[in-house]
Amino acid sequence: MCLAETANGKTTKQQKKVVADPKELQEGEEWLQKFDFVGFSQEIRELGKRLDANQGPADVAHLNKMILWSNTCAAVGLLSMGFGVNPITILTLSLYTCTRWTMIAHHTCHGGYEKVHPNKGRWSRFKFGLGSLWRRFNDWFDWMMPEAWNVEHNNRHHYNLSEIHDPDLVEQNMADIRALNAPLLLKYVLVAITMLTWKWYYYAPNTYKELKLARLRRQGKEIPPNTQPELACTIKCALTGQSQFYSLAELLAVVLLPYLVLHFFAAPLPFLVLGEYLDGYTGQMMYWTAVKNLFFAELLTNVHSFIIVVTNHAGDDMYRFREPCRPFSGSFYLRQVLASVDYDMGTDAVDFWHGWLNYQIEHHLWPSLSMLSYQKSAPQVRAICAKYGVPYIKENVFRRLKKTVDIMVGNTSMKWFPESYEMEFLQTDSMTEAANYKKSQ
Repeated sequence: MCLAETANGKTTKQQKKVVADPKELQEGEEWLQKFDFVGFSQEIRELGKRLDANQGPADVAHLNKMILWSNTCAAVGLLSMGFGVNPITILTLSLYTCTRWTMIAHHTCHGGYEKVHPNKGRWSRFKFGLGSLWRRFNDWFDWMMPEAWNVEHNNRHHYNLSEIHDPDLVEQNMADIRALNAPLLLKYVLVAITMLTWKWYYYAPNTYKELKLARLRRQGKEIPPNTQPELACTIKCALTGQSQFYSLAELLAVVLLPYLVLHFFAAPLPFLVLGEYLDGYTGQMMYWTAVKNLFFAELLTNVHSFIIVVTNHAGDDMYRFREPCRPFSGSFYLRQVLASVDYDMGTDAVDFWHGWLNYQIEHHLWPSLSMLSYQKSAPQVRAICAKYGVPYIKENVFRRLKKTVDIMVGNTSMKWFPESYEMEFLQTDSMTEAANYKKSQ
C-alpha cells in the first residue's frame, strides 16, 4: 500500500478511499447526495472568523446590559423574599439563577469576552468563578462547580456532541427510564421529578465526575477498573457507593453543601434582624418566608433551565454519530448543525427568557463568541445552510420539550447519521488537514 503523510508529518499506510453509499439514506436525507461538504465547511469557517474579528466594545456593552437585567431580577427577588411567598419574588429569583448561568457564566467561561473586555482579571475563561469559594460565590454561584462545568460542558460536550462520550446525550443518560418496563404514565412522572431536581441530582455530580476524570487523564493515571466513564454519575451513585471517582462526603463538602448552606440558609439571615423592627413581622417569620421563596424559586429555575438546556440536542430529528471528529473540521461544523436546534429569537427580551440558548446552532459552531455575535450570526448561518441544503431546525421551545420528553420515555429515538457518509467526511477532513500541514512546511 502507498504511504500518506499525516498532519504531524509522519507517514502511515494510506487508507482506502471511503465512498458514501446512497442506499443508506433515509427519507429526508437526499440532500447528502449533492452536498458540497468542502464548500459548506469553508463558508462556515470564514463566517466565524469575520464574527470574531468584528467583536469589540458593542459586545461588552451588550454583556453589561444583560448583567443589569439579570442583577435587577436578583435585587427584586432578594429584597422582597422576606415579605410573603409570592410569584414575583419566586420568578425573579429563578430568572436570576438561570440567566447568571446560561448567559453570563456560560459565555464568559467559553471565552466570549476575554479578547474584548477591559477587565481581563475577571471576564476570562481562566478566571471567572475559578480558584476559590470566594470567586465561585461572586462570579457564578450554583450547584455546579465552575471548574467541573467547564470540563464537562466546554470540553466534553462541545467536542463530542451526540457521540457516545457526550456527557449530555439525553438518549444515553435516560436509558434506564427508556428501558423501564412500566406504564408510560409512571415514566412521565419520573421525567417531571427529573425536571424539578436535575441540577443537583444529575448535573452537579456528573460535572464533578468529569472534572475528576480529566484530572486522572492529565496525571497519566488509569481510570478505575470496571468503570464506564461515558455513563452519568448522579446523587444515586454517590449515595449507594457506586461512584469510583469520589465519596458522598467529598461531593457534599466540595460541591453541594456550600451552595445549599449559603444560598438557602445564610442569604436570608438579614431578615432575622429586619423583622424585629417592622410592625406585623418577626425575624423568624421573615427568615423562613425567605427560605420558602428560595426553595420555590429553586424548583422553578430547575424547570426553566431544563426546558431551555436539555432540549437543545434531543429529538427524533437530531442525529447521533459513531466516531469522534477533529474540532473545527468540516465534520465538526456539520455535526453542530445536525445535532442542535434553535428556538424563537431576535430580540434581547425574547433571548433573555431563553437564556440565550436559542442560538444553540451558532454557539456550537463557534463556542467562544459573544451573545451579541450569535444574535447577528443566526440569519447568516440559516442562509448558508439553505444554500447547501443542510437542515437547519428552529422551533418553539415547547415543541422541542415534547420531542425531548418523547426521547426520555422511549416513545421515539434519535437518528443515526448514515455511516458511509460519516466515514467519507471524516476521511475528507483528514486529507484536508494533511494537505494544509504540507502547505505550511
